[in-house]
Amino acid sequence: MRNTVITFMILLSLSSFSFAKDESLVTLTELKVKAPFEMPTIQVPDFKKCKRLSITDFGAVPGNKAKTTLAIAKAIAEANRIGGGVVVIPSGEWLTGKVHLKSNVDLHLEKGAVLLFDDDPNDYLPAVNTSWEGMECMNYSPLIYAWKCKNIAITGEGTIKAKMDLWKIWGARPRPHMESLKRLYNMSYQNVPTTERLMVNDTAHLRPHLIQFNRCENIRLEGFSIVNSPFWTIHMYLSKNILLRKLNVYAHGHNNDGFDPEMSQNILVEDCQFDQGDDAIAIKSGRNQEGWRIQVPTKNLVIRNCVVKNGHQLIAVGSELSGGIENVYVHDCVVNDGAKMFHLVFIKTNERMGGYVNNIYIKNIKAGKMDLGILGIETDVLYQWKDLVPTYIRKLTPIKNIYLENIKATNVKFETRILGQKELPVENVFLTNVAADSIRGEKRHIHENVKNFNDNK
Repeated sequence: MRNTVITFMILLSLSSFSFAKDESLVTLTELKVKAPFEMPTIQVPDFKKCKRLSITDFGAVPGNKAKTTLAIAKAIAEANRIGGGVVVIPSGEWLTGKVHLKSNVDLHLEKGAVLLFDDDPNDYLPAVNTSWEGMECMNYSPLIYAWKCKNIAITGEGTIKAKMDLWKIWGARPRPHMESLKRLYNMSYQNVPTTERLMVNDTAHLRPHLIQFNRCENIRLEGFSIVNSPFWTIHMYLSKNILLRKLNVYAHGHNNDGFDPEMSQNILVEDCQFDQGDDAIAIKSGRNQEGWRIQVPTKNLVIRNCVVKNGHQLIAVGSELSGGIENVYVHDCVVNDGAKMFHLVFIKTNERMGGYVNNIYIKNIKAGKMDLGILGIETDVLYQWKDLVPTYIRKLTPIKNIYLENIKATNVKFETRILGQKELPVENVFLTNVAADSIRGEKRHIHENVKNFNDNK
């Protein structure tokens, strides 16, 4: 009898331990967002009840990359172990290598804190499961990376900054790099397992993302600033329930989009400022075979009350959109005059992409001079891929239901340029009170293969 009681107590103890370990201290806040489509409630993590863990208590030393990198990793592991914690980066400059988040962790940058990422590629090894221009591969780790995590955040009033000396050299994209891109493209087309698509320690030089959350959910990025990025700046990949709020993003290197949601859903971006060397926000969903294989569209995305100081486009849709893009609502944003912008909205695809674009709503936007126009839709945008690889499979992209309302620019070459395909025209484009103060070109609208275009002044 005594042995039975002891055994029962041991099992009860183990059961209680297991429950405590799995229980999260992170609470979830529900965000209800208005949109002209059915917008799901967004679950956002709240860390108010969680313990704060300073990286200095785990051995971080200013200027010592090795000790600080290890200290951040230890603090993240502890926050995850206890079911939720805030890993605090104190005021001062902290040189580090890669940061890998875990579930139930908030990386918090105090005011005056600068988390400075070195540009030594060895700091971002071993290779991780990531992607590059819409194709999955094993590449250098993003500088801040999360893989299959729940309830994660980056918050605070500090700054994330990247050293750029080496990444600028890699950004030149010489012939060996282009040949590696061709190799990756062909591996994707042949459905080679991602784990076998190794793109490191050779001449591929695929620059890592600054921040990538891969297959994650319940995400909050709030309050901090970004200075520089090796590649795409904030990349949400196959993730859902995402909030970006009050971010100040500056990155003027090659391919420096501000925010790239890819095959991700249920997203709110609000009160952010973007100053980019490429698109401010670029909405994506995988390239060619990759998007067709994974079959997850990017959808339910609301962007509001944002300011763009520089960027090729306020909103780009594509060109990687093979998984489909739908239900996008952008409203009450401002593009500063002198932003060196091509279009306010640019939807771009080609005969290899397939996928689809549906339900894009743009409302209440003020902008200065555009190098090109307010709305551009092009169906033959191939960039470097045009001569790099042939068209293995031809799949056109249905584009329909585009709504622009209350849009004002000061000076444009045209208001809209829509270049559809004869086999598959662009359908249902509605303009209401969309205008520029002056138009440099001969026509307000330049169209080929468009069905049901309505311009209501």
